[in-house]
Amino acid sequence: MLPSTDAEKICILALIHTPGIGSVTVRQLISYCGGASNVFLADYKKLIRVPGVGEKMAKAILGKTSLDIAEREFTNCGKTGTGLLFFNDPLYPSRLKPLYDSPIVLYYHGNIEFNAARTVGIVGTRKISEYGKSVTESIILDLVPFAPLIVSGLAYGVDITAHRACLKQNLPTIGVMASGLDVIYPAVHRRTATEMQQSGGIVTENALGTKPDFMRFPARNRIIAGLSDVTIVVESGRKGGSLITVEFAQNYHREVFAVPGMIEEPHSEGCNLLIRDNKASIFTSVGDMALALGWGGAEKPAVSLPLSFDGFTQDEGQVLALLKQQGIVQIDELAWHSGIHLNRLAALLLNLEFQGMVRSLPGKKYALI
Repeated sequence: MLPSTDAEKICILALIHTPGIGSVTVRQLISYCGGASNVFLADYKKLIRVPGVGEKMAKAILGKTSLDIAEREFTNCGKTGTGLLFFNDPLYPSRLKPLYDSPIVLYYHGNIEFNAARTVGIVGTRKISEYGKSVTESIILDLVPFAPLIVSGLAYGVDITAHRACLKQNLPTIGVMASGLDVIYPAVHRRTATEMQQSGGIVTENALGTKPDFMRFPARNRIIAGLSDVTIVVESGRKGGSLITVEFAQNYHREVFAVPGMIEEPHSEGCNLLIRDNKASIFTSVGDMALALGWGGAEKPAVSLPLSFDGFTQDEGQVLALLKQQGIVQIDELAWHSGIHLNRLAALLLNLEFQGMVRSLPGKKYALI
């Protein structure tokens, strides 16, 4: 005899596997009948009164053929260590709960804090340019002080660049998939998907064994948008999955930023059009985006003056200590962490360059020599 909680979960899975039933109808059935188990105990007259349930759907539910499928799936998830989060679970992502089309269940592998204080979706073209790769890596680096969860789609190009940059910077990241968790697509990203599970992981609304087909990618994109407080489009053509993600983000009243690109570059057309049509704010820096989002609470690390920096002023020592601690840092982030006015900081950095202590890098970034 299964515990009642397990029986309820199996009945929810069975509703998902019943032909013709979508997420909205699943919720209506459960609400109307007082639980998923009660749906399968209801008679035809009761089922037919539920909004959206017609004769064919009612008969499919009464047939109960999906219960065996659901029980096998539930058992298989247990054997493979697959986590299940149902829409009525207290741990279900809070950002998805209020959305009318959010997944009924999420399957996941890894150590995922779905309800992180800040979440950022990073999407873009599969045919990433060197510029796009550099910008993506720079964005991840500059996001480190804000400690967000990074959400992307594990695809070629911008997605996998973002995930790998997160692994390098020890930022948690999750890949939302258009397949079952055991069908990594593309397969060459399997190693990265495994590494991500240490701090983050992979997630999908699709059952184990599900292969990615064309229609599952837009559904995947809505989850990326729904999990993200803000979505950043790095590079995109005039058409593509990134623009679908933007549409969902706008429908969910989430912020969207787009990285501008050269007007003659096809992979920047989408971003430039989003900015032109006021469908996205122009992305200039993480600092500017954080200001626009009201992210005033980035942790300011306590910086002690290292003995090796004796002979420098207090401000110089503080900047050198920050660079030693964080590696490559954008000037806006240095200003934020140090509390030094930007104009004074620029002069101070120039002086440290003359002294052979720091070097300037593209994108107004600095590092110790």
